[in-house]
Amino acid sequence: MNGTCMDVLEIDGASNNGVEQVRALREDAQYAPSQGKYKVYIIDEVHMLSTGAFNALLKILEEPPEHVKFVFATTEAHKVLPTIVSRCQRFDLKPIPEDLIRERLDLICKTEGIEADEAALKAVARLADGGMRDSQSILDQMIAFCGTKITEPDVLQVYGLVSGEHIDELARAIATGDHPHLLELSDQFDASGQDFYRALVDLQSRVRQALLEAVRGGGKTKSLGEELSTESLTRLLDSLRQSESGLKFGLSEKVNFEVALLKASEECRARAIDGLIRELSTIAENLPETADEKKND
Repeated sequence: MNGTCMDVLEIDGASNNGVEQVRALREDAQYAPSQGKYKVYIIDEVHMLSTGAFNALLKILEEPPEHVKFVFATTEAHKVLPTIVSRCQRFDLKPIPEDLIRERLDLICKTEGIEADEAALKAVARLADGGMRDSQSILDQMIAFCGTKITEPDVLQVYGLVSGEHIDELARAIATGDHPHLLELSDQFDASGQDFYRALVDLQSRVRQALLEAVRGGGKTKSLGEELSTESLTRLLDSLRQSESGLKFGLSEKVNFEVALLKASEECRARAIDGLIRELSTIAENLPETADEKKND
């Protein structure tokens, strides 16, 4: 088997989204398969079909030929008509873990005679956001750029990524309130042409790791260099999340990035008012009764 079959057809739903294209598909589906047991139609981005096209497709879904199978792929299932969804078996695919992507990329590199260090493959897997095909496309681009030897600095340079060490530095500077170092790191990223948005996303991932450690460790963690509670880390993560949407708007992305870091640092180190109220209430409950209160009793 060379991975090809005349009975498996992939159709781009975005560019073949009209009634006429679906009618042509219905006519073609009436013919028996030439090689295998079934004819398989894979419609990618199926949510892009027009309402008329969906209605035309519904007719063959209601009474499909025995030799025909349909596979619909979409990232926006809510846009597919309920009448179509009700006649399908739905599978929600999850992002592929980074470790599995890295292992697959390592196998590809060894097969193709490419020398790539583990840190470089981890960076590629992180860029792919759970997509195996995307990771392979990124690896192809790195091979075109670097040849047969790929290192982590190469990946960071091509895609403007911030290294894991610098992300850790950012997180520690936020946790400890080291504002000058935050601005210094921002200047370094700007001078190196690194992606501020991606740095903010990676920073959120690092803070989330610390939050999980705090949850599992009894409510506190020192993984960011300062003892932080789950409450502080939650406020920190929420502040970064809110800043993400507005990072690319305004006068300067760099300025927005610095403001996001400083706000997150202040949120992390500020005591929540509800927590303070709880502490004061506890103290008040434990205070001895006053003379007037004893008389009233």
